[in-house]
This record gives sequence, structure tokens and C-alpha cells, in this order.
Amino acid sequence: MDSLEKYSNDLQKLVLNQYGELIRACTDEYSASGMRQIRKSVDFLIEQSLPEQVQLGRHIILLALKRAEMMVRELGMDALGISAVLIIDVVEQNDVSYDQIKAKLGERTGQIIKELLKISDLDTTTNNSQAENMRNLILTMATDFRVILIKIAERLFLMRMMGKLEEKEQIALTCDAKFIYSPLAHRLGLYNVMSEMEDISMSLLEKDAYQELDAKLKASTKERDRFIKEFIKPIEDALQKERLKVEIKGRPKAISSIWRKMKQQKVEFEEVYDKFALRIIIDTPLKREKADCWRVYSVITDYYQPNPERLRDWISAPKSNGYESLHTTVVIPGGEWVEIQIRTARMNEIAEKGLAAHWKYKGIKGQAGIDQWIGKVREALDSRDSDASNLIEDLKLSQFSKEIFVFTPNGDLKKFPEKATVLDFAFDIHTDVGSTCVGARVNGKNVPIRYTLRNGDKVEILRSKNQKPKIDWQNIVVTSKAKGKIKLALKEEKRKESENGKEFLMRRFRNWKINFNDTSIRRVIQHFKYRDSIDLYFDVATEKVDLLEIKEFLSTEKKPLEQKSGKIEEEAVEKLVIHAKQESSDFLVIDDKLANIDYKLGKCCNPIHGDAIFGFVTISAGITIHRKNCPNAQQLLSRYAYRVVKARWNQAEKTSSFPVTLQVTGIDDLGIVSNISDVISKDLQVNMRSISIDSRDGMFEGSITLFVKDTQHLEALIRKLKRVKGIMNIRRTS
Repeated sequence: MDSLEKYSNDLQKLVLNQYGELIRACTDEYSASGMRQIRKSVDFLIEQSLPEQVQLGRHIILLALKRAEMMVRELGMDALGISAVLIIDVVEQNDVSYDQIKAKLGERTGQIIKELLKISDLDTTTNNSQAENMRNLILTMATDFRVILIKIAERLFLMRMMGKLEEKEQIALTCDAKFIYSPLAHRLGLYNVMSEMEDISMSLLEKDAYQELDAKLKASTKERDRFIKEFIKPIEDALQKERLKVEIKGRPKAISSIWRKMKQQKVEFEEVYDKFALRIIIDTPLKREKADCWRVYSVITDYYQPNPERLRDWISAPKSNGYESLHTTVVIPGGEWVEIQIRTARMNEIAEKGLAAHWKYKGIKGQAGIDQWIGKVREALDSRDSDASNLIEDLKLSQFSKEIFVFTPNGDLKKFPEKATVLDFAFDIHTDVGSTCVGARVNGKNVPIRYTLRNGDKVEILRSKNQKPKIDWQNIVVTSKAKGKIKLALKEEKRKESENGKEFLMRRFRNWKINFNDTSIRRVIQHFKYRDSIDLYFDVATEKVDLLEIKEFLSTEKKPLEQKSGKIEEEAVEKLVIHAKQESSDFLVIDDKLANIDYKLGKCCNPIHGDAIFGFVTISAGITIHRKNCPNAQQLLSRYAYRVVKARWNQAEKTSSFPVTLQVTGIDDLGIVSNISDVISKDLQVNMRSISIDSRDGMFEGSITLFVKDTQHLEALIRKLKRVKGIMNIRRTS
């Protein structure tokens, strides 16, 4: 402690006294190596602190030593945790580096400090609706659960010094404790910590109600003490005859607990039947614990009538957080109810200190024991076990490894399954937000809709009025909510397209001099094997059906002598198929030398040289060439397999150019259109038919139609475009 010389004599005396208290608390708890770790941490604390560093009216060293002592005595924290507790404030305030911590105190202490600082950076200001998500986020970020205990202890320590804080700080601290740290303390079996936090919170947030209940409890203190003495007298005598060594304590229930019951049961203070509880603590060997607890229960019920519905056996089946006790509620003369808790000294210490007491009773000191305890902490936090009598909600952490938590721009927390994307986030906000999403700004950086969200991300959705839901979006999202909304959006989009297709078909019918009515549409649906009229109109709007085929079919239907038009059509098509195969030895070779067979390139997929293709025979329009991955391919191959002929491109030198449309998205940047145009026109000398770029909220999306010689030419162009700064995604649409 040579570094103490830089401090005043008075402060040196105070530090040495407080240090002595800490060492006395640690001596019976830690091994020799643990004590060395504590001393090194105290030296580091003194070395890094400054004489002027005073908080809450006390020097930072004194606060750190006092808080560490509290954690040893009340929470049973191990040496590694106390090492971090001692230095966390000085590290945070004086920008001490991780390397310094690691060199002096070891890597594990450094890792705990890292996680504590990460959680301290979170904005935990929240309300009850968001509290569970915030708790889950904190637990997800803490890989070492000493971190959680330290944060709980830190809050309780500050709450005990509430009077030294400003009102604004008091309210923020109280809300933190009420919504986040008190439920965590409950889950870890720290019932005393939980009750104290809730009482302090209530004394600030519901001051009048707290003071009224406190006054009523104090007013009945003498009467309660007399009552307890009379109540336990026969039980004490009977237990002595049974040769059981017990300690009986009576205590009023926490004011916050009584207040909750009054509100939930809608009763007055006088009507709460278990305002205080008796605790019977048995000094007995481990092997006799269960039997002796039930012996005490038997003695009590010999004198007082129990309520069977209020019996709680947590001895045979302890709670997931390690709590063991036998609870019963009995009625006394006069009709008043009293809760009695029966437990052993070992069980009582576990109830007081939570899971931290487990390792101590196994006779294990040091790191091995605390690591076993940490394992039990994780089991408790992951458990789905819930205590129906407890009024604080469970944390529901069983899906922890499969969930992530992210912030909205307003600071609200959203929970998603692992691998959720920006698009999941957008649809979670609103269907319109999802449908027009073109990307997001995550932690200040622009990302595409496929970006996988990570814990703690702050997400702001970027939108474009020209964006529409796409079928492949269903492969991007993982939440059922997003999948369902995308399906509905696609269905709505299909309905709108169908309306356009219907109007277009009506105009065509007028040109063909054919009546547009239910009869003619039903014939078309049945002949082309559509499910309903919406599917037909949609295919018309998206050019997935050949309108000349519809005209041929309806015109043929009108001729009275051709009752077997379907057979005649099939025969005509068969002749064309045979002719096409004879011309090309079973392969329709597409080039300028093809003779006697009319063909055209399908507008639905715009095949280019190098694409895998097939030919589809029509009666009046010759053969239409489609790509094998054309949106219509599956329908054509399944419905009209007899019309399909094989086709391939001529391997001779390519001189023709083919139109291709590319969909481009990315980050908007100055000169992005010029950069794209330069690559297309100058670098690769490709002709463009059109380019359309729409920009919004820092993102752009555009459509480019250009002419290429073949697929290799196209691939080279796409590779070149992807190198343009800002471009995130390029997709061929046709």
C-alpha cells in the first residue's frame, strides 16, 4: 500500500480501517490465492485513484472497499468477483486500459470489467412493458454471471445511499431497480435483496402509501411481539421435548409485498391475513434435514389448524434458484392467519445469499467452487420454473441462445429470434414499413435488408415509395410474423396486378370482337388449368400467358363444325414439333441461319446467348424461346409438355446483342449514377437502353436496361459494377 502516501493522513486512516473490515470478511471465505487476488486489487485501486476523486460525499476508494465488503458478507461473492468490484469505478472514471488490468490482475478480471462497462453503456431507462427485454439483453451480454451479481449489488449499494443523490438520479435508479434488477435478484434467490430494493423503490415512487403502511406496521409492533411470544410458547416447549435445536424468528412482511397484496386482492391493510411470518430454523445434520423439517411441521399442526392449500414443499423439490424451505399457513384463535417457514441453518443461508451459498456447503473454497456456483446460476436463469405465488414475472430465458434484442431509434427494445434480419425488424414495426423497406441504418451505418441483426444493434429502417414486396423476401425473413405479412402483401400486390390484367384483357376481347363475360373467362380458366380468374388476370398482367393462344382457343370455340378443336390443335402442334425436331436433329439451333421456322424470344424472361433455353410451340406464332429458369417455365413444362422442343444456341461467333434488365440497390453517394454509367458505357462499351435511379434516406435502388452479347459478357459486367463504391446488390430481373 505504498501508493497511500499521496493521500492525506485522515484518508489513509479511513482506508486502512475499511480495508481491515474487508479482510476480516474475506478471511473465512477465501483460500490463500483468493486473498492474494484481493490484496493486489486493493493496491491497483489505490494506485489508479486520485486524491480529489470523491463521490456521494466519500472518496472513491472508501466506496469501493465498502461495496466489496457488502458483497462478501451479503452475497457470498468470490475473490474473482470482488477483484472486479474493487476496481470497476476507477477503471470507468480514469480510462484504465484492459492491458493494464490484465497485466496486474489477470485476464478473467479484465473480462468481467469489459462486460460491466458494456452493460453500463446501455440506456436502461425503460418502462414495465420493455423491462423483460432489457433484462434479457443484459443477461445475454453477460457471459460471466458474476457480472449480473455485481450490477445487482451496485444498485442496492447506491439505493442505500439514496439521500445523497439528486431527485432525478433517485428516480432513474429506482426505476432501474424496480423493473430490471429486483426481478433478477429474485431469480437468483436473493430474496432479501429483492425485498429491500422494492421497499426503497416504493418509498420513493409511492411515498404516501409507503409511509401509511410503515406507520401501521410500527403501531402494531408491541401487539405483534406479544402475539408472537404467546404463539410460539407451546411450540417451543413441544420442540424441546422432541430434542430439536431451533431458533424462532418473527418478522413483518416487506411493505412492498403487503402493498401488492392489497392492490391485487383489492383489500384493506387490516384484511391482509399474513402481514407477518414466523421462521423456524433448525440446527441439524444434512442427512436429517428433511425428516426434522417435517417433524417440526407435525408439532405445529398439533397446536394450530393448517390451510392445506397454502402448503409449499420446496424441500422435496427445491426451486430452480436453489431455495429450500417448507411453508405452511395456520389459523390461530381469533381467526388470524400466520405464515410459518420451516428450514435448516444451511437452507436459511442459501435463502439469504442465494445460489452463492451452495458452493460453501460443499466444503469447496476458491475458484473451483465458484465455477460450480456459476453453473447453478446459469441453470436458474435458463429455467422455465415459475413460482405461482410470486407476484414478480419470470424472466423466460430458456430461449436465450436463440434470441437477440435490438433498439428502435426511440430506444425501445425489440426481441427477435436468432438470425433475424432488417426485413424482420421492418415488418415487426408495421406492414407498410416492411413493404417499402430498402435497407436500414444500423449503429449509424447503412446496411441491406438481408443484414443479420446482432444484440444491442440500434436500427433505423430506410424506405422507398417505389419498393414492393418480392417473392424471394420470404427466404430473407425468419419470423412467422414477417412471413405472414409478406404473403399478405404479395397477395395484395397480386390483386392489384390482376385488376390491371383484367382491364388489359377486356380491351383485347373488344379488339378481337369476343364477348368478355363469365362464360368466356370460365372457358379460358378451365382450358389453361388456372385455379381462378385472379391467377389468369395476374399472368396476363405479367405477360406469363400468350394472349394469341387465348384468342386462338376462343376463336376455335366459336366455330360450330370444330367440336374436336382440342384434338385438332394438338395434332397441329405435334406436326410443328416434329418439323422443328427434323430441322435441328432434336435440337432447335437458334441463330440467323434458321430457316422455315418462325421463332421469337420470350418477353417474360429475355433469354440471351449462353442461357439454358427451351422452345415452346404455338400454332400461329411459331416457337417462343424461354430460359429454363423463366418464371413461366414450370407452368409450361407441366401443362404443355408436348409443345416443348429442345433448343441450344449456335456456338459460332456472336454478333447479336440482347436486352437485359438489372435491378441495382446500394448506398446513395455523390456521383453514383455517373460512376455506374462510366462502367457500362466507357469501360465495357455497352449500350444502355434506359437507367432509372430512385434515392431516399441514404439508399438508392434502380433499374438498368442494356444490351449484352451473351452470359459471359453479362457476368463480366456485373462483376465490374459490384466494384463501384456504394453498390450492395445486383440482380438480373429479365
